[in-house]
Amino acid sequence: MEKFPEFVANHLFLFSLLLAILTLLAWNLFGDMLSGIKLIQPDEVTRLINREDAKVIDLRNQKDFESGHIIDAINISADQLANQLEKLKKYKDNGIIFCCASGSVSAKEARKLMNEGYQKVYSLKGGLLSWQNANLPLTKGLK
Repeated sequence: MEKFPEFVANHLFLFSLLLAILTLLAWNLFGDMLSGIKLIQPDEVTRLINREDAKVIDLRNQKDFESGHIIDAINISADQLANQLEKLKKYKDNGIIFCCASGSVSAKEARKLMNEGYQKVYSLKGGLLSWQNANLPLTKGLK
């Protein structure tokens, strides 16, 4: 342990990279908890839909939505969401669950909606990929 400072001084670049990687790893593991976004698994989504009448908002484009989506989901693409906030107000008390293909877009949009004052906002962790991996049904076509 007494040679550790000497090691760091001799390998400053490598030690800096190690610190950067550890920081990114910590952010990846704990960043979602710190951001306040409620990432939920597919089984929790079904519970919220069935028991609390939460509404699923699919943020993918219309073509992807038509090829397969969660039953009774509403399609609002992510770039149109800011213009459709009035449409979401009626679901504010029951809960709004955002989903996208992989979960990254839905978490970002959920954060924006929480900044608008919505409390019951969720993001499907892993997006529709996790939904399909849980062997849950999708429906095709437009609603």
